[in-house]
Amino acid sequence: MIQIKISELSVGSSDVSIEGTIVEKGEVREVNTRFGSKKVCDFSIEDDSGKIKFSLWEESIETAKEGDKVSVAGAYVTEWNGTLQLNIPRNGTFEVKK
Repeated sequence: MIQIKISELSVGSSDVSIEGTIVEKGEVREVNTRFGSKKVCDFSIEDDSGKIKFSLWEESIETAKEGDKVSVAGAYVTEWNGTLQLNIPRNGTFEVKK
């Protein structure tokens, strides 16, 4: 897997691997999904080329905080309300760098 810069992402990009720093953590909220009520939280990750939003669910929310350096792999890019968003599927990985 090749690491790419956030500025290189576009709608439809898939199997994406990026590294960056969490610069914003939103409020945790409850949403109704087809699997029932779940907790979700929006984050923004930044590298030297740009910034993109992504969401973490359930237990993953507490693994990350503002200022953490993180690595994402196997993600894909969609657009929501005119803004690019990084999506991490079940087979994708999200890791806080130590």
